[in-house]
Amino acid sequence: MDFKDYYEILGVAPNADKKVIQQTFRQLARKHHPDVNPGNKEAEEKFKTINEAYQVLSDAKQRKKYDELRAQYQQWQQTGSRQQDFDWQNWSASRAGDETTSQPGKGPRTQYANPEDLEDLFGSASPYSDFFTNIFGGSRGSNRGKPHTPRRGRDVDYEVDLTLEEAFHGADRSLEMDGHRFKAGIPVGVRTGSRVRLAGQGEPGQNGGPAGDLYLIIKIMPNETFEREGDDLHMDVPLDIFTAVAGGEVRIPAMERPLTLTIPPRTNANQSFRIRGKGMPHLGDSKTRGDLFARVRLVLPDSLTDQEVNSISALASARKKHA
Repeated sequence: MDFKDYYEILGVAPNADKKVIQQTFRQLARKHHPDVNPGNKEAEEKFKTINEAYQVLSDAKQRKKYDELRAQYQQWQQTGSRQQDFDWQNWSASRAGDETTSQPGKGPRTQYANPEDLEDLFGSASPYSDFFTNIFGGSRGSNRGKPHTPRRGRDVDYEVDLTLEEAFHGADRSLEMDGHRFKAGIPVGVRTGSRVRLAGQGEPGQNGGPAGDLYLIIKIMPNETFEREGDDLHMDVPLDIFTAVAGGEVRIPAMERPLTLTIPPRTNANQSFRIRGKGMPHLGDSKTRGDLFARVRLVLPDSLTDQEVNSISALASARKKHA
C-alpha cells in the first residue's frame, strides 16, 4: 500500500486552514473535472486523488488522524526502513476503538465531493485508493440498486463579468441552463470573487430530488477612472499648478453624479482628499458605503502665455534670492 501525501496532492501547506483547503480544492476540481476533460484519463485520475485528499483534510477528525499518521510515517522513512514494513494495521479504519473512522463524503458538502456525483462519473466502483479505504474506511455503498432514491442535483458555477457601475447599481443577467432561460438578479456591492447563490437553478435532481443551486462567480472588469480597494474607490485628479498654489474648486466624477472638490491653497502633488460615503455600497447593506479618495496629480495648463511664463520665472527667481 502506497502512502498518500494529501497536502502535496492539493498543493497546500500542512498548516493551511480549512478555507484555503476548500478554495484550492474547488480550483483544482474545476480544472480536472471529467466534464471539462472528456475522455482524458489523466485528468480523471487527478480528479479522484484531489477529491480523496479533500475528503480527509476537510474533516477535522480525519485530518487529525492523518496528520498523526503522516508524522509517524515520515519518521519511519527517515530511519531508512522499507514502506511495506510500516505498521499500517495500527492505523487501519477497522482497528477496534478507532473513533476517527468515517465514510467518504460525510464531511462538508461541496460542489464536487458528493459521493453520488462520483458514482455518476465513475460507476459503482470505489473512486478511492487502497490507502484511503484502509485508513479511513470503505466507500459508500452504491445506489445503483435503488433506482427510486431521490437525488439532489449538482451545484453549478457560472462566471459573470460585471462593470464597476453594474456592481454599484446592481444588475440583471439573462442566463440559460439546460435550455431553460431565466433572469438572475445580482445585488449591489459585489466584488471579484463574490458568489451569488441562485437556489434551485443548478442541475435538476433525479427521481424527484431537488435541483442543485447555481452560483454566479463575479469578476469586476477594470475601470478607467476608479480603482477599487474593498468598498473604497481611488482616483487621480488632474490639477493645474495655479489652482494647486492658490486653491479653488474642481469638478470630479463619482459613481452617482459629479462632485465639487474644494482645493485648499498650497496643495502638493499626490495629496489625497477623502470624500466620505461616496465609494461602493457594502454587499448585504446597500446603505453603508465606502469612501472616495481623490489623489492630486499636478499638470501644466493646456496653454501658457508668454506673460504667464515670465511671471512664473520672476517668482522663481525671487524665491531663489530669499532662499
